[in-house]
Amino acid sequence: MMARLKAALFVFPSAFVSLPALAQAPADRPGYWHPDWGWGHMIFGSLMMILFWGGIILLIILAVRWIGGGPSGGHASPAARKTPVDILQERFARGEIDKDEFEERKRLLSD
Repeated sequence: MMARLKAALFVFPSAFVSLPALAQAPADRPGYWHPDWGWGHMIFGSLMMILFWGGIILLIILAVRWIGGGPSGGHASPAARKTPVDILQERFARGEIDKDEFEERKRLLSD
């Protein structure tokens, strides 16, 4: 019991020994947080971080579009390459339009 009391009496005051050093004002320590730099370095750093992450996100988007064949990938689907006459022939083959309507629309498309 006496050993614990001695340890507590030693630890308790030693915990407060560093408090005067922490209580010093920033003016007491030259170069504290680089006071002469101003806000310029913080703005530059923020812009560089935005550019960096924006570039990473852009690269990911471009890679996904290229792999997946999106709009900028240059991979057109077969449906996108059909001409109006091709679509008209498909509709005629499915029976959606009759021969007279097919011929009339084909003539209108060729004009």
